[in-house]
Amino acid sequence: MVSAGDFRNGVTFEMDGNVYQIIEFQHVKPGKGAAFVRTKIRNVLAGSVVEKTFNPTDKFPTAYVERKDMEYSYSDGDLYYFMDPESYELIPINKDVLSDSFKFVKENMVCKVASFKGKVFSVDAPNFVELQVTETDPGFKGDTATNATKPAKLETGAEVRVPLFIEEGEMLRIDTRTGEYMERA
Repeated sequence: MVSAGDFRNGVTFEMDGNVYQIIEFQHVKPGKGAAFVRTKIRNVLAGSVVEKTFNPTDKFPTAYVERKDMEYSYSDGDLYYFMDPESYELIPINKDVLSDSFKFVKENMVCKVASFKGKVFSVDAPNFVELQVTETDPGFKGDTATNATKPAKLETGAEVRVPLFIEEGEMLRIDTRTGEYMERA
C-alpha cells in the first residue's frame, strides 16, 4: 500500500480498477484547513492524464509495473515485434502503444517495455541514439549565421534540425526525449 503523503514522481498505484502513475505532485499545507496532495496522474493503460487532489492519509494498493529491456526486431503493418533477450520470444506490440521517440529507433536497438499484468502500455526508446544522415542540403561556405540550422533526414526516416556543417553520411548523436541533434558521433 502507498499513501498519498508518500507520492513521488514515477510511483504507480491502483485506483478504481485502473493503474495510475504520478507525473507531478505537490504537498499543500494551507493556512486554514487540512493539508492535501495536488497531483497530475496518468492512466498508464489508457494514456489519459488528469489532475486530482488527495487527502495525505488516502491509501492505495501499489501497482507493480514490469519494465524490461527488449530488442526491436521488425515491423509488419501496425505491429512492431520485440524480442525478449531471455526467452528469445517475439512479442507483437501495436503501433499506438509506441512513444513519439520511437521514430528514432532502428532494428536491433534495445528499448524499455513497460507492462502491467502482461499488458504492454508503453515502449520507451533509449535516451540517446546514433543515426546516420541519409539526406540533407549542402551547407554553403560563409553561411555562418548564429544558430543557423537545416533539416536532415536520418536512416530511420525521422527528420531533425542540424547545423549547416553537417553533411550526408555523417553519424549523429540524437536525444530521443527532445528530438534534437546533440553532436557528431
